[in-house]
Amino acid sequence: ADAVVLSQSATTRLVSRLEDRGLLSRYLCPTDRRGIYTDVTPAGKALLDEARPTNDTALREALDTAAQNPELAPLVQAVETLRTPA
Repeated sequence: ADAVVLSQSATTRLVSRLEDRGLLSRYLCPTDRRGIYTDVTPAGKALLDEARPTNDTALREALDTAAQNPELAPLVQAVETLRTPA
């Protein structure tokens, strides 16, 4: 929930919707039955692969625009150094 900046209840609802669509599956933590993990299903992986080019293009455009702002340029440069090769 913290990583995606959602409340726990909002994260649960999101995971439920993705599970209902067959994009995720849930399973209990084997060492702490209070914990629940998720796995991306093959259908979820296929959808992610399909969406990735659009997401990459939007991100590239946003970073290019931000790089033109002197206040944001150092941040963009820092983000660029974190990129992993595709």
